[in-house]
Amino acid sequence: MTDHTIVSRDEWLDARTALLEKEKAFTRQRDALSQERRALPWVEVSKPYMFETPTGEKSLSDLFGNHSQLVIYHFMYGPDWEVPCKSCSFWADNFERNIIHLAARDVAMVAVSRAPVASLEAFKKRMGWSFDWVSSENSDFNYDFEVSFTDEARENGDLRYNYQPSQFPASDAPGISVFSKSDDVTIYHTYSTFGRGLDMMNAAYHYLDLVPKGRDEAGLDNPMAWVRLRDDYAPN
Repeated sequence: MTDHTIVSRDEWLDARTALLEKEKAFTRQRDALSQERRALPWVEVSKPYMFETPTGEKSLSDLFGNHSQLVIYHFMYGPDWEVPCKSCSFWADNFERNIIHLAARDVAMVAVSRAPVASLEAFKKRMGWSFDWVSSENSDFNYDFEVSFTDEARENGDLRYNYQPSQFPASDAPGISVFSKSDDVTIYHTYSTFGRGLDMMNAAYHYLDLVPKGRDEAGLDNPMAWVRLRDDYAPN
């Protein structure tokens, strides 16, 4: 880690300001891309999706609460899994305290998994999370939004993830989907992202990108092999 170029403060400032110009250009490109994302056409959601919650069955419309915009995190947790995906739990730790800020900007955020409500509530209590987490166990929702895959599709190699044919290794995959509800309560699907598209929603990753070692994932069996459930890390 110490095998790095060492320079004077003035030389460092020259290098830093040169990089700043690239960072500013990237920020402007990101702003433009975000505008294109918001300008995408919408698709009306006409299927009456229902979800199981601790207080009873709720429709997709109900998940909006008093808001006109809804973000759904597709949380990998299959009906027969003992514990949910540790990587999705990593993302949940990152959005847990943001829910109230999103609500202030007319956005509801909910996590959806196929695991039964009792499993969701038990794990939510273990992690100390407060966000709404509902079950689509008896719904086509996860399948229609291509984050869950039938046994037949997996056996036949006939599944799609991230808008392309895929060999995803599990029955459930992560993702984020966004919806809008009009004044006449018509619901529209406006955006979904998967795979590396989720990176920008993980603040911890962006802090790691600032430090000298970066994400420090080279040489691991898979890039996220280091991730643990929050209460599984050894004390530092």
